[in-house]
Amino acid sequence: MKKDLLHTPEGVRDIYGEECQEKTMITGKLKNVCRKFGYSEIQTPSFEFFDVFNSERGSVPSNELFKFFDHHGNTLVLRPDFTPSVARIAAKYFHESKLPVKVYYSGNVFINHENAYRGQLKENTTVGAELMGCGDADEDFEIICMAVECMRSVGLKNFQVEIGNVSFFKGLLQEAGIGEEDEARLVSLINKKNFFGVEELLNELSIEASSAEALMAIPGLFGNREVLDRAAALTKNKECTEAVQRLMVLYDKLRSVGLEDYVSFDLGSLSDHKYYTGIIFKAFTYGTGEAVLSGGRYDRLIGQFGADRPSTGFAITVDRLLDAFKRQNISLSKDDDSILFVYDSDALSKAENLVFRLRAEGRRAGMIPKSDGVSKEDYLEYSREWQFAKVILLSGDKTSLLINEDATTTPVITKEL
Repeated sequence: MKKDLLHTPEGVRDIYGEECQEKTMITGKLKNVCRKFGYSEIQTPSFEFFDVFNSERGSVPSNELFKFFDHHGNTLVLRPDFTPSVARIAAKYFHESKLPVKVYYSGNVFINHENAYRGQLKENTTVGAELMGCGDADEDFEIICMAVECMRSVGLKNFQVEIGNVSFFKGLLQEAGIGEEDEARLVSLINKKNFFGVEELLNELSIEASSAEALMAIPGLFGNREVLDRAAALTKNKECTEAVQRLMVLYDKLRSVGLEDYVSFDLGSLSDHKYYTGIIFKAFTYGTGEAVLSGGRYDRLIGQFGADRPSTGFAITVDRLLDAFKRQNISLSKDDDSILFVYDSDALSKAENLVFRLRAEGRRAGMIPKSDGVSKEDYLEYSREWQFAKVILLSGDKTSLLINEDATTTPVITKEL
């Protein structure tokens, strides 16, 4: 007899209690930063036609998509990435706009990772922002400033935004005459910082010595501002030179507003998303091996939906931020004005009047009946689990009592709450 599967599938999880509250708070803080920067919220469907995310768009590999079919036989996929969806929206609704389009979003993305057994989730909550219609370095600057502010807004102090530029790598590839298949192999090796693997592949391809030397240097081109000078000295290729110059301009702008300590450079940072065309960046912090934020410029993606517009943006993985908070012992400020009332059978009316008054004032108030055999310590534990700052015992004809953290009680006057 087949046993019912009544637990969560691999790669997804339930979130409740304090963790759920913290996740909601983080999401709200990140969205608030986007609003402060003048961006407007949008929503996209959780699933779309497969063509929105196919290999031509350069998003998630096909074998990592969750696919299903509608009643017409069309292939649908759960959204693995917001950027192609936002690009589709921009082409459909804003194609005639002569001014920039600035939007932000929040929601879940779904990727069928093969290595979910390592603890990598298949469903993650993301918050992101996209700036469409501008191709200048000023827009790269705005997006990275917003990314830094997002990290600071949730209480992170120790983090780094690593910035690269895909155009530098693309220029070297073109100069060396390396094709698409070998490019994929090279990207994989560079992302792993596999110096020996890069050298072995370049020797196998028998490319010109100067081009090979520049490509072999890429995995080691990471660090502070000095990295850009080293990169500029490697090649005279026009695309590469312009890519490095753009990073130099960006650094000067970030330094002018005091954000230089939050950024570093990595010319070997190459995204798996093939739609990136210029500056790309990732944010890292202690407590998670994966980037908590990633983004970059994608000047040709919207054109694939019918309305070409230069664009840039980023997305933050909220679940990874939560992991980092746990490992860094960062605690978010909780609602210390909330109250749980535990009432005797003769105090129901009193409890109802109190919670209705407090809720009308905009405060969080809950009520549960007093139970036999339940101690004050049990009520304290319950209040912590469900995020109440205070527990007050109510009876019909006796003084109301606040349960302190050590399970002692203190009389309170409820009309002063």
